[in-house]
Amino acid sequence: MAAVVLVGNPNVGKSVIFNYLTGTYATVSNYPGTTVDILRGRARIYGKTYEVIDTPGMYSLIPITEEETVTRSVLTSIKAGVVVHVIDAKNIRRMLPVTLQLLEAGLPVILDLNIIDEAKRAGVTINSRLLAEILGIPVVATAAVRKQGLENLKMSISGYRDEKPPVMNYSDCIEESIEYIGGKLTLTYGLAVRAVALLLLSGDKIVHKQAVNEPAYPAIAKKIAWLQQHHQVALNYIITSQRQAMADRILQCVMGSGKAKGPSLARLERYAREPLTGIPILCLVLYFGLYQMVGKFGAGFLVDFIDKEIFTAFVTPVVESYSAQYLAWDWLQSLIVGEYGVFTLGLRYAIVIILPIVGTFFLVFALLEDSGYLPRLAMLVDGLFKLFGLNGRAVIPLTLGTGCGTMAIMVTRTLETRRERLLATFLLALTIPCSAQLGVILSLLAHNSRALMIWAGYIGLMFIVVGWLSARLLPGERSSFYMELPPLRMPVMTNIVKKAGNRIFWYFIEILPVFIITSLVMWLLAYCGALRLIIAVMEPLMVDLGLPWQVAPAFIQGFFRRDYGAAGLYDLVKQGLLSDGQLLVAAITLTLFVPCVAQLSVMIKERGLQATLWMVALIVAAALGSGWLVNFVLLNYAIPI
Repeated sequence: MAAVVLVGNPNVGKSVIFNYLTGTYATVSNYPGTTVDILRGRARIYGKTYEVIDTPGMYSLIPITEEETVTRSVLTSIKAGVVVHVIDAKNIRRMLPVTLQLLEAGLPVILDLNIIDEAKRAGVTINSRLLAEILGIPVVATAAVRKQGLENLKMSISGYRDEKPPVMNYSDCIEESIEYIGGKLTLTYGLAVRAVALLLLSGDKIVHKQAVNEPAYPAIAKKIAWLQQHHQVALNYIITSQRQAMADRILQCVMGSGKAKGPSLARLERYAREPLTGIPILCLVLYFGLYQMVGKFGAGFLVDFIDKEIFTAFVTPVVESYSAQYLAWDWLQSLIVGEYGVFTLGLRYAIVIILPIVGTFFLVFALLEDSGYLPRLAMLVDGLFKLFGLNGRAVIPLTLGTGCGTMAIMVTRTLETRRERLLATFLLALTIPCSAQLGVILSLLAHNSRALMIWAGYIGLMFIVVGWLSARLLPGERSSFYMELPPLRMPVMTNIVKKAGNRIFWYFIEILPVFIITSLVMWLLAYCGALRLIIAVMEPLMVDLGLPWQVAPAFIQGFFRRDYGAAGLYDLVKQGLLSDGQLLVAAITLTLFVPCVAQLSVMIKERGLQATLWMVALIVAAALGSGWLVNFVLLNYAIPI
């Protein structure tokens, strides 16, 4: 089966094209040896079946981040029938040099000028037919979100002929070095010899590590060192500059510019990243996106509707009736519909409480993602995050953490230094609640604005203080900050629903087994009496926090999934076992408490066992200490809640 590999910068529409080509059939997998996701699917194009691979964003064949390393590994290890380089047409000047790199690598390239509709509105015109003649490859213009030009892309894939494109020449000294190094290479690299020589000259670490095994590597290294001595700037800069000059000469022939058409969002784009106006915009996003949509609508209206109108009214009575009728043993009935039963605790929590909250969060996140707001949020908070030893790039994993902490810790791999990855992981594990936990807590505290403000203020203060202290105690250098800024655009609702639907599906497939296993473990512990012993051990801690002993199971459940623990508080409130003050203490303590077992396992895998144990010890101390402090202040200073 021939492979179609989609490559390109982030935010250029690769995923939209992938979804169009593959329909609904897709699998998410980690690239071997990493936790970086790649999407694989099958496409039927004019009677022929292809494997379509959607790779992480890539700015160059010389990788900086692990995502770029994975993308290059895909290109060098998979025999691609076609490599579709997807670019943002209005930013063609920045992206065409990567096309030239792919051609130098000897790959079968199709150039997709995507988002062509926005380019035209911006006054950018591109003669795709002439560009195809100059490059010697198929060039198609598409507007993927509007499904324009995608049939032409399918035709180009189906009818692709691998013809040798014209060679773009560098300066004489670079060309002479390419020829010299190319003549010395004997190993297989998965790329054309010319590309390997250019990567060696550019100082690419991966290729140099492979080339050490070349018999003539000492001569190659000597040649590169000699060439570098005769130039005042790095060879990589010289090669990159000359490649950009090639792209500019091509664009002079094929690109024109005119007057922009239609309304411009340039002013709003600027407002979104300037502190004076960006912070009020962020507050509006948080209020309407998280509080109103996720907290009030998802965790409030939807949870109540599904619980009362569907489960309590119809589903639960039927399950209890069938259990009593067909299950002869009491222990088996309790396993299904008891306090910790698979249905009562596992399925009900997953479907009634977690699913609507996570679903509304993913809808909001997809809306922000497709609108282009998230990169502007990164620019907005860059100055603040520098106080914590991070930069604006960390806003992506920290924002994702409000969806799923496990997924967010994987995304910290995009941060450049180990120090930044440790800092972001610690802040995620301690202060960032996942969407389901956040939604339940917002819903529980929504009736008491004072309690809600204290909870949010305390968690925010912990984020700032812990981040500031960690940045000063943890040694290491800070990295520079750069990020692709896509334009603000009006999201297409069908794409948002499809993207959110896919994420909800995969999330639910992931959490349902965990919830069922958790309910089985809790039932087994309760059945054999071990749960009572664990609760007895935790009772003094609960008393010190001013909480009833019934809160202990919520903390135990929270270790399996943080949202599970929050859902436990939901039931305690319904039973009238928690006052508003106790609910505030429990919410703060549970928010800061140890990460769930899935997040903990990823922390061990990503950051190592020793670092994770240190973080867990600090987290437990911070959570219990915070709960005790808040309870002490509420009791001794008579603060009304």
